This record gives sequence, structure tokens and C-alpha cells, in this order.
Amino acid sequence: MARIAVEGVTKRYGQTVALDAVDLSVDDGEFLVLLGPSGCGKTTLLRIVAGLVEPTAGRVVVGDRDVTALPPRARDVAMVFQSYALYPHLSVERNLAFGLRVWRRPKQEIAHRVGEVAGQLALDALLSRRPKQLSGGQRQRVALGRAMVRDPLAFLMDEPLSNLDAQLRTATRLELAALHRRLGTTFVHVTHDQIEAMTMATRIAVLNGGRLEQVGTPADVYDWPATTFVARFVGAPGMNLLEATALSRDGVVRVVADGFDAALERGHLAARPVLVGVRPERLRLDTAMSGPRCTGRVVAVENVGSEEVALVRCGPANLSWRGPRPLGVRPGDDVRLTTDRAHLHLFDPASTRRLVWVDDPLAARPNLAGARA
Repeated sequence: MARIAVEGVTKRYGQTVALDAVDLSVDDGEFLVLLGPSGCGKTTLLRIVAGLVEPTAGRVVVGDRDVTALPPRARDVAMVFQSYALYPHLSVERNLAFGLRVWRRPKQEIAHRVGEVAGQLALDALLSRRPKQLSGGQRQRVALGRAMVRDPLAFLMDEPLSNLDAQLRTATRLELAALHRRLGTTFVHVTHDQIEAMTMATRIAVLNGGRLEQVGTPADVYDWPATTFVARFVGAPGMNLLEATALSRDGVVRVVADGFDAALERGHLAARPVLVGVRPERLRLDTAMSGPRCTGRVVAVENVGSEEVALVRCGPANLSWRGPRPLGVRPGDDVRLTTDRAHLHLFDPASTRRLVWVDDPLAARPNLAGARA
């Protein structure tokens, strides 16, 4: 096992900046997921850690060694590729043993390690088969097993579940998470699938445009997004964001917009633009006629199984409202929605960073008070 540190890593391809001075630490034994849309730099970062791509600037440390200038085989990390990269002409057993044979390990050691890993991944009955005779999930396990037999310091996985169907992906997620708990080895996993990230990771690093937007536990990233990008990207649907104004009325700081009004705290504040956010599942019908309120008209209602998602036109914005089915509304209905004040999120429109007000638990971060008159 080993800690991995990425320090000031930048990667340029001509005028294109794929990674921009990324600093990231992966703790020993951690399951870190690199999450972000296509082209955000997450695979480039993983390949730099693996030694398959050379950084333009910065360094990579694995354990207590600076491995930036070392070739992949000298880094003692194992890569699991999206395409599995199995040798089609070799049996499962020989695929698993390939790396150890290249390293010229004793035959007895190879047989022991292959048998041990095959048992852990339930591949015992498949050792004589070739990759074309395996299902997608079985191939994925062989690819992972080929990495495991080396007993590396860390596993680096580049979207290994993307080729699986939905049902098999769910089962394999559980297998990977259980395997991590059993091995206690450092895992770095790349994906654009937020469900993978939320269910498997001990921490998530969200990337966008080659930069780190936020690093935190799945709960922190979901409940307290650091930027509007994280707020929109994480969640299905993503967080609702309304253009609004924060100002004081009668000694109370309020956030107001067309069709929206919420009292935050007592105090005085010079009027300033903000983005106010709320998760779709935090909205509910306002029957008590109190608290933050949003009035609008239902545009559409989608059935998503045990829940429904309604699209509500609130002023110039469309809000997603998610709840148990049935929500009890139809397109064309006028509704009044509310939420608890604690579920409101404020962001600065210019920087897109989170703003914090007095009752917000994250009061140590850049805050609304900085704009007080």
C-alpha cells in the first residue's frame, strides 16, 4: 500500500492545457474516484501517475519515492484499462500470470499467486478459457486479477465498468468496493458516472477543464458543492440554480428573484447578485405558507419508477422537483414550493464559488458577510 501525491502537475498539448497545476493527495488505502465529464483531464492525470504520459510540469510521488522520471514498470502500480487489454490468444490462467512471467518469478510463486487471485475473484472455473469465451464482467475480473497478482502498491483503474450493461455494472461496483475493503490497497478510479463515484469512493476529486473543482467525501461533494459546476454535475437532476439578489429588508437579509423569496438571517447587506441553489429532492409543496417559497407552473412530469420529477417554471428559470410517486401534480398546475432554509446554497456568479452565510455549517469558507454594508 502507498500514499500517492500529485504536486503541481500540468500537462500541455501545444496550446491546449489538459491539466493545470493539479495538486492532489491520495491517502494510503484510500479509494479515490476522479470524477468529471469527458475531456476534463481525469484519464490524463491517471496516466501520468501510471507513467504512461509525461507531465509538462510538476511531480508524482508514490510512497516515499519521486517516480516522475521512472518508467511504468518501476513505479509498482497496476493499471486496469477500459478495454481490459487482455491477450486474446492466451487462457485466463496465462493472462493472469503474464506479468509475473515477464518479471521471471519462480513457477511455484506464479502458480500460488494465480490460484490465490483466481479464488478471490471467482475465476477458478474459467482458468482454461480464452477472453472471447468470457462475458464482459468476467473479462473485467480477469483484467483486475492480472493487476492483483503483482501485489502492487496501488491500483489505477480507467473507467473499467463502462463496457458493462447496467445490471452487471451494479454488481461489479459492489464487487470492487468489497475487494477494496478486503485488500486495503490504494485505489484510484476514473469515471464520468456519478453513481459509481458516490457508491464506491471514500473521497471524490471532481475535475473540470483540467482543474480540480472540489475534493471531499461523497456526502460533502453532494451536500456542500464548492462550485456551481459541482452543484450541477453531481446529482440527477443536478442542483437547481436561480439568478437572484441578496439584500436587506427591515433588518433581514433576503434572497429574492422572480417567483422566489427567502429570508436568511438578521443583518444588513448591500444588494449584490447571487446564485441560489437547492437540490430537487429538497423541494416540497408549501402547505404551511412559511419559509423560502417559489411559485411557478408545472411544465412536465416524468415517471422515474418509485419517484417523479416535475419541471416547474419559476420566473425565467425551470426548476426540477423530485419526490416519491405520485407528486400529485400535472402539467399546467400552479404550485407553491418551499424547502428548509438549511437546504439553500449560495454561490458567487462571478467566481462560481460557494458563499457562506451565518447559519451555514461551512462558515469558515468565503462568505456572504464579506459583502456587508
